[in-house]
Amino acid sequence: MKFVIVGGVAGGMSAATRLRRLNEDAEIIVLEKGPYVSFANCGLPYYIGGVIQNRSALLVQTAEKLYDRFRLDVRIESEVLKIDRQHQKVTVNHQDYLYDESYDKLILSTGAKPVVPPMKGAGEADNLYTLRDVPDAERIVQMIETNKTGRAVIVGAGFIGLEMAENLYRRGLKVTVIERAGQILPPLDIEMAAAIERELVSRHIRLFKGRTVTGFEDRGATVVMDDGRKLETDLTILSVGVRPESALAADAGLELGTRQAIVVNDRLQTSDPNIYAIGDAISVRHFVSGTAAVIPLASPANRQGRMVADILSGIERHYAGTLGTSIVRVFDQAAAVTGLNEKQLQGSGIAYETVHTSPYDHATYYPGSQSMQLKLLFESPAGRLLGAQAVGEQGVDKTIDVLSTAIKAKMTVYDLTELELAYAPPFNSAKSPVNMLGYVSQNILEHKVYAIQWNEVDQRIREGSLLIDVRTKSEYEQGTIPGAANIPLDSLRERIDELPRHKEIIVACRVGLRGYLAARILSQKGYKVKNLDGGYKLYSTVFSAKNKKEKN
Repeated sequence: MKFVIVGGVAGGMSAATRLRRLNEDAEIIVLEKGPYVSFANCGLPYYIGGVIQNRSALLVQTAEKLYDRFRLDVRIESEVLKIDRQHQKVTVNHQDYLYDESYDKLILSTGAKPVVPPMKGAGEADNLYTLRDVPDAERIVQMIETNKTGRAVIVGAGFIGLEMAENLYRRGLKVTVIERAGQILPPLDIEMAAAIERELVSRHIRLFKGRTVTGFEDRGATVVMDDGRKLETDLTILSVGVRPESALAADAGLELGTRQAIVVNDRLQTSDPNIYAIGDAISVRHFVSGTAAVIPLASPANRQGRMVADILSGIERHYAGTLGTSIVRVFDQAAAVTGLNEKQLQGSGIAYETVHTSPYDHATYYPGSQSMQLKLLFESPAGRLLGAQAVGEQGVDKTIDVLSTAIKAKMTVYDLTELELAYAPPFNSAKSPVNMLGYVSQNILEHKVYAIQWNEVDQRIREGSLLIDVRTKSEYEQGTIPGAANIPLDSLRERIDELPRHKEIIVACRVGLRGYLAARILSQKGYKVKNLDGGYKLYSTVFSAKNKKEKN
């Protein structure tokens, strides 16, 4: 059997090495158009920032080592130009030498390429870069080290864009980030991204939201935005997303789907039974919604590479879909997401509920604990887990991984209350943050409390609802939601007659716990009451970010 793999890195090399472990006598050829067949592309921003100092640390394997260990025929700088499906062969260009290579089974692991939108003057810009591979990173490093690079503009505030913002800042550059959407980190919902925005502002990184770059002047030294403003820059990084590298598949007549990604079945097989595809180039089924999606992440690509090798070796495997679990560090904060976000759910037709909590990563009486902001989305009334997001300094990775596992296991919020997670004061609380998400969600589904969200409360006040801040007087005086009256929780029972029974009462505290207790008191006394989910902390974080004026 002869296997030809187009593209290395995460998916392609995982497939090649697994194929060898299962097929000692097979012929396995890997065709990689770049100079490196196996490298850590997720580490590129940290190499640029100097956190990873040696380029060699990014090179996971070389063609020589892969031959010595696995007897793989790895051919670098070998670009596949054409697939001849009828004769089962590919045309390869190796340093301007063209040749044909036959295959029994072909695996496409062509990845994704950076999106470069049409912008006036981009072709003449000397300082405009995208980041996809090691040569891209080397060019950026050389630009910084050989020029007096003091100002950088990053176009796009997604995960890679913010990693680049942090790393260029650490190199001493003055950084400006321009994002087309009205928020940074679009995979998160706006209120969860607000804390990361605050982190950027605290580092004096300029941020322009809801703005696009329309062009460049002075060979890239000036960035022009859609509102006419101009920014001077020594270095511009385009990080506005990626699109599937599917031209080869399209030219071969393979079926393409959403965003021109290669369509595969649950055995990672394309519309041609002898051609398989994996990684960032393919359309996958979203595990929660069941709809087609393009989710370019390293972990799914690695797993798909191993799985396609199993399938081609006669082992029954089926790809269940992708959750999109991902995480980013932005200075002292981390932000993570798994499953569907609220923006996606709003167009899905799925009835859902939302809860926000602000637990600490471990017992508060043990030194060093830090609070997180968690968001859970779940189906109503069944309680099926749909998605989760987490932001904070510590514990974000562990928490999102537990929730990702729970979604994958098709758990409900009731199951979260029963999870038995490791506890000792330095590591967790006896009721872990995940348990608490379950308890809060359970109370909503069982109508022990009714919640109102941060983006609903102002309108409800205008419509006549009465907002009661149940924090202490000193907390209230330090800042509250406009229109709120103060009745501290510990005085509520004695002052309950001050509240009108004909009005809806909204109770708010710092993070939601005291509000829940107040809601339980009032509801049992016959009041129509709702608790502000996430409390004043979430509300104030969002609106301080929304009201932050852009600085020129």
